[in-house]
Amino acid sequence: MLLIVDDDLAVRVSLQLLLKQAGYAAQAVSSPVEALAAVRETAPQLILLDMNFAATTTGADGLALLAELKALAPQVPVILLTGWGSIALAVAGMKAGAAEFVTKPWQNETLLQAIATVLQLHAPAEATPLPGRRALDRQFALGSIVGEDARLLAVLRQVGQVAATDASVLIEGDSGTGKELIAEALHQNSPRRAQAFVKVNLGGISSSLFESEMFGHRRGAFTDARADRVGRFELANGGTIFLDEIGELEMASQVKLLRVLQDRTYEVLGDSRPRRLDIRVVAATNKDLAELVAQGRFREDLFYRLNLITLRLPALRERAEDIPRLAQHFVGQLQATYRRPGLRLGAAAAHWLQAQALPGNIRELKNLVERAVLTSTHDELTPADFQAQHLGAPLPVATEAALPPPGTLTLEALEEQAIRQSVAYYRGNLSQVARALGLSRGALYRRLDKFGIPYNE
Repeated sequence: MLLIVDDDLAVRVSLQLLLKQAGYAAQAVSSPVEALAAVRETAPQLILLDMNFAATTTGADGLALLAELKALAPQVPVILLTGWGSIALAVAGMKAGAAEFVTKPWQNETLLQAIATVLQLHAPAEATPLPGRRALDRQFALGSIVGEDARLLAVLRQVGQVAATDASVLIEGDSGTGKELIAEALHQNSPRRAQAFVKVNLGGISSSLFESEMFGHRRGAFTDARADRVGRFELANGGTIFLDEIGELEMASQVKLLRVLQDRTYEVLGDSRPRRLDIRVVAATNKDLAELVAQGRFREDLFYRLNLITLRLPALRERAEDIPRLAQHFVGQLQATYRRPGLRLGAAAAHWLQAQALPGNIRELKNLVERAVLTSTHDELTPADFQAQHLGAPLPVATEAALPPPGTLTLEALEEQAIRQSVAYYRGNLSQVARALGLSRGALYRRLDKFGIPYNE
């Protein structure tokens, strides 16, 4: 049974009818007193809670009732109903323990989707032993993810648990830990697996291009709009959109993204007709979004909209026992790539790799293995093959003699050369590249795209 708490009779009747048509049994009450009495009598599966019961519409009474309900029945999830202008109030409610918030006037499909997702996430877990890697592989499609470390397995169990829902997921982890693979696993194990999985690197999209890239535009919408463009959200409609590097998104673009995630509607530039969206949102970052919120660099309301579920990927140094497995996996891939079927990772080399810090995580390990394979003249890789890569060697100091003669290179070509050398030296770790070049990550992404320099963040 679901409990509706709202002082507006029309809202109560409308919600009861909607829930009945969707197959839910629902009870509706109009005041905090009635709500507490109903919960004391029988704890509902879920509570739909309006945030205002007084003429002041400050929401203080709603927050007070939420606190009482959570104290009375902490296991019961609560979805808040609030107006768009009261998003700050909804954020306060999320901090106080609410599971989700939906703005009024709501879209029926959006509300029902939120209810189904929250009920799935709060369903009681079966008392069964935690599955190991083999059991997880039998249940879910996780073939591209290598490792058996307990921390990784905990993440994979979460992936299996939440993949079937439409809950938004925030994936946190250092650069190179495999966040994109986890996002793909969420999609491949979801009911949306037959639809599109669209990856968007937000760090490479400037604020001025955000609407055109994400929402699309009609021909003639602005000066350079010579043809219609399909936006990323439209491409992902029905499937999953992966918002990589969400922590790099500029503040002006954050507002526009929040609107879309909240209302599940958007408008194509040059076309004022609103369009509906049916998508699963997965975001990823190598930054601490909570810290960015505290610094005023990331919107708190967007943060709570994105992190209904948070998955934290361990760094490779935290799962060092998986390093030999990963290295062997990469060697196996390179056997076919370089037509060297006899390639193998020696035991001594595996032990040597396991002892390395590898700050670039899986990406650094993959690049290191490939360079060793390219330079090795024998099939069994040894520690010397990896040590020859001079891990951690300082960058050579530029001298006047090392610079090209005046007039032989343009400034733009020199910039491209410096970026390519830095990307190669830091083995694709764009955080280190950006710091070394004195650029923001967004500025670096734009230059990478400008010069056509490949990268895989």
